[in-house]
Amino acid sequence: MEEKFNQLDAKIEEAKLGGGEKRIESQHAKGKLTARERIHFLLDEGSFQEMGMLVTHRSTNFGLDKTKFLGDGVVTGYGNINGRLVYVFSQDFTVLGGSLAEAHAEKICKVMDMAMKNGAPVIGLNDSGGARIQEGVVSLGGYADIFYKNTLASGVVPQLSAIMGPCAGGAVYSPALTDFIMMVENTSYMFVTGPNVVKTVTHEEVSAEDLGGASAHSTKSGVTHLTYGNEIECINGIKDMLSYMPQNCEEDAPSVPYEMGDENRVGLNTIIPENPNQPYDIKEVIEQTVDADSFYEIHKDFAENIVVGFARLAGKSIGIVANQPAFLAGVLDIKSSQKGARFVRFCDAFNIPLLVLEDVPGFLPGTDQEWNAIITNGAKLLYAFCEATVPRVTVITRKAYGGAYDVMNSKHIGADMNFAWPSAEIAVMGAKGAAEIIFKRDIKEAANPEAKWKEKEAEYAEMFANPYNAAARGYVDEVIKPSQTREKLISAFKMLENKVDTLPKKKHGNIPL
Repeated sequence: MEEKFNQLDAKIEEAKLGGGEKRIESQHAKGKLTARERIHFLLDEGSFQEMGMLVTHRSTNFGLDKTKFLGDGVVTGYGNINGRLVYVFSQDFTVLGGSLAEAHAEKICKVMDMAMKNGAPVIGLNDSGGARIQEGVVSLGGYADIFYKNTLASGVVPQLSAIMGPCAGGAVYSPALTDFIMMVENTSYMFVTGPNVVKTVTHEEVSAEDLGGASAHSTKSGVTHLTYGNEIECINGIKDMLSYMPQNCEEDAPSVPYEMGDENRVGLNTIIPENPNQPYDIKEVIEQTVDADSFYEIHKDFAENIVVGFARLAGKSIGIVANQPAFLAGVLDIKSSQKGARFVRFCDAFNIPLLVLEDVPGFLPGTDQEWNAIITNGAKLLYAFCEATVPRVTVITRKAYGGAYDVMNSKHIGADMNFAWPSAEIAVMGAKGAAEIIFKRDIKEAANPEAKWKEKEAEYAEMFANPYNAAARGYVDEVIKPSQTREKLISAFKMLENKVDTLPKKKHGNIPL
């Protein structure tokens, strides 16, 4: 029997070596961890239970029958993060470049099936050269199997993808189907077609980093939600993000202990400038409203005219969507609408209440926006809020103009509680433009048109550029002093804890994609 034990021990040691010492050294030389090291730092000490350690590929083409590695290039299993169950797969670049084929894909699909059955998040640590071309169409089938599982799991359990190295070709679509993508600066990249293909087809000279690196995808495309300076930071980011999420769509997000005290925040009373056109940083409002050091921003460097992220309010997890007056005056445009809609839908899928901080002058005008479908893209954010059934609360800090007022979680599209600061301006448009349209003839015929315009602008502002008409109609539930915001929100979300809302029976809606 001892001989059999020794044989087992030898296989376990072989599997743990992956592609061998030399390839592990090469991985380290690139500033990258191995697949097993990543899992070690991700999961609670001693909690990882591996599945499929002894799996091998079955192909005999192109000499593969002579090149077999235990595990077939991916480490899969389950364990705990801060005591909570998660499932994980970690691609091993030291084994055939982490290439994906039949057995490799089967292992990933198995942990995804287990995650859905048991209601726990799936974390993918991606580091792969792509499809294993020696296995041909079987590799493509493996990718499609994973895509299908990603889609079935969407909205059932949280899915997080960390790109730790190359992720190219068809491989990019699995992360794209998950909820959040993280990338590591200078060592990870994603693209459908690489620099060589781009050069051949379009004659553009571009590096892998410029084409699909962390910077490109966090600022230009918005493909990645978060970037980190190294892999350890990325792994810690995964842990932090999960702390705001429930295990699955049937549960609530975990809360942390909180003792109520003086919730008044007088600093908010002076945050809105006297000049209505002067910018301010909405993140200052967020920081003074939520629990200390709890704001976890998502998509920080993409579409900066809207801010989204997780936070805690009295210890409970919430999602925040806020216009940013410090960038493009906080207008809604194509990218910010997409960014906001995606985040709203995630929060709604996983029972995370939504707080909207509104200061929006409207939608961004221009041919570029119109020709690139601001209409249908703006409708994505509108649709996301309209179908959300989680508790939804809005605070209008300053401008709420035109159709953007409707879109930003107005009472008319199902918001539960709407507050406004005295500085709020709720109107069809700004006073200056409105006066020009309404009093066009008066201004034109006046002895001093400029003075008349200013007079009419002031008249319009006094009548409409305030929160009181909306409050009189019940579109705003309460006009509050800024310093009261935190205590009002704590009370509102507490009141909404047991909210039940249902959508009409349907197979699914048709969001304007």
